[in-house]
Amino acid sequence: MEEGEGFLKVLRALRDAAGRVEAGESRGPALQALLALEAGADDLLAGDPSLTSLRRLLYRLRELSSSVDPCSTAGEEEVGGGVIGSLRARCRRCAARRGIKRVAGAVAGEIQAWVDRETIARLVAALRRPGVGGDGGAAAARALLAELEARLLSAGRFDPRLQRELLRHGVFAAVEAKLGDPAVGDGCAAAVLALVRFSKDVFVGPVLMGPAVGALVEAASGSPAPLRALNGLVDAIRSPLVDELHARGELPRLVALLCAPGDDHSRVRALALEFALRVGYYGRKEVVDALLAEGLVKRLLCLQRSDDDLGGSLADTDTDEPYGSRKEKPGDNGGCLLLGWRCDDEDGDAAALASERPFASAVARFAVQVEVGAGLSPREKRETKLEILRRAREAAVSPAEEATVLTEVLWGATP
Repeated sequence: MEEGEGFLKVLRALRDAAGRVEAGESRGPALQALLALEAGADDLLAGDPSLTSLRRLLYRLRELSSSVDPCSTAGEEEVGGGVIGSLRARCRRCAARRGIKRVAGAVAGEIQAWVDRETIARLVAALRRPGVGGDGGAAAARALLAELEARLLSAGRFDPRLQRELLRHGVFAAVEAKLGDPAVGDGCAAAVLALVRFSKDVFVGPVLMGPAVGALVEAASGSPAPLRALNGLVDAIRSPLVDELHARGELPRLVALLCAPGDDHSRVRALALEFALRVGYYGRKEVVDALLAEGLVKRLLCLQRSDDDLGGSLADTDTDEPYGSRKEKPGDNGGCLLLGWRCDDEDGDAAALASERPFASAVARFAVQVEVGAGLSPREKRETKLEILRRAREAAVSPAEEATVLTEVLWGATP
């Protein structure tokens, strides 16, 4: 395993070297490393059809680098004669330098594809190995999962070669099978979300039809990572996933996490609250009714009156932002308005807990989510709001709490 990791490090170093040459480093160690790879291409790259393009590009890179070598062009100026010959030689060298940049960029892409093939093959082999639960095997699998997640999330545009490798090796099935493994389950949950974000057309279907959703719900009570992945999946897939969770009867288990015990209870509860807000935004009438029937309003009120300074009312917070404000991200088309609470999808629990009071005005925030959401008709929104008010009155423990909650739900709260 250490030998394989060393090989991947060499490939990454060569990819980075090609990137530096593309950026303009036409001379120096980076270019020399690529030329050394070309010199050994017959031994290192022969026999693998997928490396044919890389060999061809490296050969072209050597040709271009030779044309800008001062020693190789010293006589061209004399042959061409005078100023005109000098200008022609300089133009040829400038064109060769531009060609080096273009070829180096293509080389970087080919080496990245090589890294992707090696990483995916090693990851699937590690996950399918019977002893993946061992310390060494689990650590290697977690490292490869983190690398795959970073690669999928950093892809600036769709990469068809990367998708072909993912499908050819059956990455989704391998990751899905290990969602319940305590040694690598958190990394697998993050990988499932990264796969869906990378290509919804390909991976949303397996998520909705396979056991991934149930495995994530099952593991959510033991770790924040599966619940964080579920929140990201709801944000990516929206109503179809919410409907699937409702059809499978998983919503009660997720609502119960609002009262999750344990050392990480605040983090899990924050993620469970985020989930409830997202479902309130995307869910249809029967889904929202199912949440209310599970005592959602009562649980949200319990969060509001938390004695660990995480609850309360947004009207009591010291902030310059009005109730209902949020920070939008590029590409956000509406999504889940986590009102009064900044949330980042990549690390939702950390962002939520970074707020002064992440559970403040939880009932009002849920009511607003339903009111501005995409799942209910205007008539259904009015009916649901009245139902939330009714349940809030029943769950309130004092007239003061009842008055505060009803005011926030009806009119909002201004700090």
